Amino acid sequence: MKFTAEIDIMPHKALLDPQGKAVSNSMKNVGLPEISGVRIGKHISLEIEAGSMEEAEEKVTEACRKLLVNQITENFQFEILEMAQ
Repeated sequence: MKFTAEIDIMPHKALLDPQGKAVSNSMKNVGLPEISGVRIGKHISLEIEAGSMEEAEEKVTEACRKLLVNQITENFQFEILEMAQ
């Protein structure tokens, strides 16, 4: 079975996010002073070949922990969908 995963990776809330802070500070300059607290992360899409949804979840978790996410500074969450045949 083929699945797609949509992974969101964000810096830990306790850590500074210099890029998000710069964007937050610029909001008033572009006429949007109501917007604050911007945090910037990454989004990754990938395809997985697996025998079940549970196996696909295990593979995505393993990929995140081993390669995609710096667990010291980032956390992740994902959604997996079965691809139409």
